[in-house]
Amino acid sequence: MRNIFFRAGIFFMTCSFSGVIFGQEQTGTPMTFDQAMQYMQTNSHVLKQASFQVNEKEATKKATMGLRAPKIGLTGTAVQMSDPLHLDLTPVRDAITPLYSALGHYGNFSGVPNPDPATSGAMPVLPDSYSTQAVRASLLEGLEKVNAAEWDQMIQEKQFASLSASVMWPLFTGGKINAANKASELYQEEAELQRDQKQGELLSELVTRYYGLVLARQAKQVRQQVFDAMNKHLYDAQKLSEQGQIARVEFLHAQVAQADAERELKKAAREVDILERALQNTLAMPDTISVLPASPLFMIKTIEDEGYFTQMALVNNPLLKQVDSKKALAAVGLKAEKSNYLPSVALTGMYDLANKDLSPYVPDWMVGLGLKWTLFDGMARYRNVQAARFKQDQVEQAGMKAEEDIQTGIKKLYEQLNMQIEQLDQLDKTLDFAKTYLESRDKAFHEGLSTSTELVDANLLVAKVKIDRLQVFYQYDVTLATLLQVCGKPELFATYLAAENIITEKL
Repeated sequence: MRNIFFRAGIFFMTCSFSGVIFGQEQTGTPMTFDQAMQYMQTNSHVLKQASFQVNEKEATKKATMGLRAPKIGLTGTAVQMSDPLHLDLTPVRDAITPLYSALGHYGNFSGVPNPDPATSGAMPVLPDSYSTQAVRASLLEGLEKVNAAEWDQMIQEKQFASLSASVMWPLFTGGKINAANKASELYQEEAELQRDQKQGELLSELVTRYYGLVLARQAKQVRQQVFDAMNKHLYDAQKLSEQGQIARVEFLHAQVAQADAERELKKAAREVDILERALQNTLAMPDTISVLPASPLFMIKTIEDEGYFTQMALVNNPLLKQVDSKKALAAVGLKAEKSNYLPSVALTGMYDLANKDLSPYVPDWMVGLGLKWTLFDGMARYRNVQAARFKQDQVEQAGMKAEEDIQTGIKKLYEQLNMQIEQLDQLDKTLDFAKTYLESRDKAFHEGLSTSTELVDANLLVAKVKIDRLQVFYQYDVTLATLLQVCGKPELFATYLAAENIITEKL
């Protein structure tokens, strides 16, 4: 009759505690893993940053395409010089004036053609006297013009301004423009791969923190069960001690066990708060919103073989794809260095739109073809080509190392999955044994055949096995997410989560 009373009282206390904790566990916003993943992809600051980086590289790529187009611009100039520019030809005048004067007064000439058509047939050449007279008159007339001319010419005023349009169109650069466009395209591709890598890392982080919170909440439930059991044990020990059926030391031990259980429960509650804040950080969610994970821990005992994941990784791993991109960049860099051996040809032009006091000797427009060809630069081009080849070799070796590391990582992760499956099978058996052992110890304690220490140890053993099982489920989920991340297909985690042959853990 006494045992029935004890069990009824403890049942009431246990239901009361469980109801309180159950109500606490249900507070918050229920969120499945799929919902959490969608929320993260929409709000994550890391993914937004990676997307902006892709946009930056895309804009740079479009800007690089402009290297092929002609460049048209306006140039305005306003100049103040200390002195105007002029050309003084007075010495030329002084040199030729005596010649004109001497020949115009004293020169004798002959053989001047007859300018009169009426008489030119009979007399095609003027007589010497007339020839001399005609030539002297022409020379004296020329002398007057020489003396009257302006021999100090203004070339450019000291103040002038001009506005001109210019054009420069590269026609041949030895491949530099092609290399620049290809490089910008590869940089954009690399940014997209880095975004994919960030997304994979975030998905793994989400699995770690989401299921870490699931683990923490369920571990808290286990600690709650232990606390409830210790409350029951303390109640029983007190009654049995008062009736003299057990020593008071057993009651004191029950008090210590209950205090330890309460301490572990509070610790578990703190861990829930910490992991919830970590999950909110990953989701870019304010800490005013409490998250209640709705997807349980799970395990799939039968998945594809190791070779399946290895092949998937070799094709889809973002790091390997980035290595391929760097190989292409190294090849483009080598072509760019080789292009320095070739000349550059460009079409140039200028048109004067408006000016003030600009020299009249400056043309209104001009068009030209320019060529630049470096013939010797101290072996710099040769050394740069060598450096570009070494860069190719360096990237090639890095790619080989990355491929080997990925294959090793796949093998390790796959073996860890199998190990966790084996551990779960063993823990299932251990849990059955622990529960049976607890029942026998509880029955023996109430019959006075077992100590409080033995009953407490039996309760703690059951709790330990339960938490170990939760840890195995959690490690399996994190390992699976990491494996899929290495394979370059982190989004497949949701597919495995929805598989029909999954095993879920519910307390």
